[in-house]
Amino acid sequence: MANQNYLSIYAKSFNWAGFFLPKQTYLKCSALYDFCRVADNIADSDETIEIKKRKFLDFQDNFNNQKFDDPVIKNMWQLIKEFHIPLKIVQDLLDGINSDIQKNIKINKKKDLLLYSYRVAGTVGLMMAKILRVSKKNSLKSAIDLGIAMQLTNISRDVVEDLNFGRSYINLNFEEIKSTIKLSENYYENSFYSIKEIPFAFRFAILVARRVYRKIGYKILNKQNLENYKKSGKIYVTNVEKIVETLLSIFDLIKLSLIRKNDDNIEHDHDLINEEINLNERI
Repeated sequence: MANQNYLSIYAKSFNWAGFFLPKQTYLKCSALYDFCRVADNIADSDETIEIKKRKFLDFQDNFNNQKFDDPVIKNMWQLIKEFHIPLKIVQDLLDGINSDIQKNIKINKKKDLLLYSYRVAGTVGLMMAKILRVSKKNSLKSAIDLGIAMQLTNISRDVVEDLNFGRSYINLNFEEIKSTIKLSENYYENSFYSIKEIPFAFRFAILVARRVYRKIGYKILNKQNLENYKKSGKIYVTNVEKIVETLLSIFDLIKLSLIRKNDDNIEHDHDLINEEINLNERI
């Protein structure tokens, strides 16, 4: 349905987890990732702001007008129709990526950080859940949480790199980095019990992705101070560590099978997001 190159090149942690999905489901998740990556690559290119804005507008117009000569757009529309993905979710994603196309970005409020994280990643978690046949409302909210958690991990890891692009989602301050990872932990926790609502064939892959990505945050915390953090360069999970996290995910799978607790009583931290975006309309 979509080529696998973007996922294998740009998202090695997700690609690793995708190994545990049935092939056709992996290809559909890959098609979603291709769409996100093509849009993101426009925002992250070295071209001028004016050129990036024009290219992004063209991409958005081609999507809205269903220009199926572009296979990435064609495949995305197939997902939208097959899994009944509301267009508002896709628009939220594009709004988030478009917000990165400016000379300087400075986020000062938790609300703005969570809104951005929802738009560029919570939306992806939500769409992924729909592809994985999740329908329960609370479980879809938890899929948003997992996307937000992963984006907060990304932001915590890439502070120096983002500053080089003129983007300051959080300050280059180790206390603030630690605080952002702590915030991500709340969202990782809120995502766990809802994984029971994912069909069994898909469940393990999500547990692996959740563990591997969360590991990045733990590795950041182990740097203990800003000097060590800056010296480390891009922090990633090694293949050996991925194997360990994959094995630990087996215990998560067993735990989910044995416990009776579900996601009915989880209090999702969505109040700040809902001030601007009605998530119930997306679910």
